[in-house]
Amino acid sequence: MRNSSNIIQLCVVLLVTACGGATAQRDPADAQGEDAPGAATSELLSCGLIITRVVNPGVPLTYTIRVQRVNCTVPPESVVLGNSIGHDPVLSLVSSELGAVATYTQKQSVSGSSPVTLGVVHVDPETLAIVRSTNLAVYLGRGNISSGTPRIEADGTTLTVSGTKSGVLLGEVGGGSHYVATYPDFFTSTLAPTLVAY
Repeated sequence: MRNSSNIIQLCVVLLVTACGGATAQRDPADAQGEDAPGAATSELLSCGLIITRVVNPGVPLTYTIRVQRVNCTVPPESVVLGNSIGHDPVLSLVSSELGAVATYTQKQSVSGSSPVTLGVVHVDPETLAIVRSTNLAVYLGRGNISSGTPRIEADGTTLTVSGTKSGVLLGEVGGGSHYVATYPDFFTSTLAPTLVAY
């Protein structure tokens, strides 16, 4: 079959160590020709996780978002987080001792009225199991989430996600095109976030 040669895999430039250590940055200039399968990239520093999206050929283009274990003594493995139809997802990944958090924008339909939403997923770095999966979306789909960057706060359990949007998030305080969603005890509960817009 020739389908495998048509699949393009690109990686976000953030490497998160599976054991909760330091985060390593990869210089995009080091990744030459990364649109080609098997293209050489800069050496990864340690066993860790990356978030990637695989481009699936066709009309419309679809993107499969996954977290993958790389550069480890154990075999490479990955877990699919979701899919985006006709929208190239914006990806981010952070980790702590309690786990990794992946965020990605996604579109569920090629329809122009289908909004772009943000997936927020807690992944167990050891097993790649999805522990918690939630979503941020503009109220009634009347707008889009353009980006969402996760950050684990100093207490180690609070997750904040900040980014840009159009429209109003249900329950937001304030107003504007920027937002901060704060999830208390993200790794150990399913509490809804508080939302501040500015």
